Amino acid sequence: MVDTADAIGKARDAVTRRAELPGMSLMEHLDELRRRIVRSALYLFCGFIVAYLFHERLYGLVELPLNALHIQLNYTHPMDPLNLYLQVSLIGGAIIASPFILYQVWLFISPGLYQKEKRFVVPFMVATVGLFLCGASFGYFFVLPGALKILIVGFGAKFHSIITIEEYTGFFLSIILGLGISFELPILIFFLAMFGIVSPRFLWKNIRYAILAVFLVAAIICPSPDPGTMCIYAVPMLGLYVLGIGVAWWVHPSRKRKKEETAQ
Repeated sequence: MVDTADAIGKARDAVTRRAELPGMSLMEHLDELRRRIVRSALYLFCGFIVAYLFHERLYGLVELPLNALHIQLNYTHPMDPLNLYLQVSLIGGAIIASPFILYQVWLFISPGLYQKEKRFVVPFMVATVGLFLCGASFGYFFVLPGALKILIVGFGAKFHSIITIEEYTGFFLSIILGLGISFELPILIFFLAMFGIVSPRFLWKNIRYAILAVFLVAAIICPSPDPGTMCIYAVPMLGLYVLGIGVAWWVHPSRKRKKEETAQ
């Protein structure tokens, strides 16, 4: 009986969606995608130019965790310093341009959403940028300094460290970008739940596998093998998963159908 009602609700949603959404051919979708990509690239280029004007200050932020340990970066190729400035300017430019790029992403996917769902554009942009900055800040202020202290001062205490620009930049970006992207988990769940791909019940039922996956990721990024330190990295990601369950309950189509049936 429940399955029949759910099937009827899904069919009704499909009919409503077809009535609300404008039809687009494959070529129109591809042309729209090309337009959004071109505009996003232009925004990224403008952000890069702005960030490059402050590349010395951006480099100072990248170097700050090493300065706290009184370690100076070295380079083995004449292009390494320029590559470092270009990389930090590109990352800084991407952060500057992220609201505009995300708006292009939203404009591309918005034709596939209900009119009521399009009101999420501002919360989507704020949450996406905010969660990424929270993850990057967590990595910059907690994970990266802890990792450098344990690896260099701890395990490498008996050795002379020669850290090159290329190696440090890769290590820095892997932590900052990795945690920034991992903090986008509620946004991913938001869209999966909105389109009915996952449900709050499914997420809660499989939470044990989510916990396992979170601790595997924490073990990879954690510089220390002790469980206490690993838990420090895992707890925020678990909190984001639980937050994602709440988001899924809020936007899942089944909840909307229940509200409509109750209103009737």
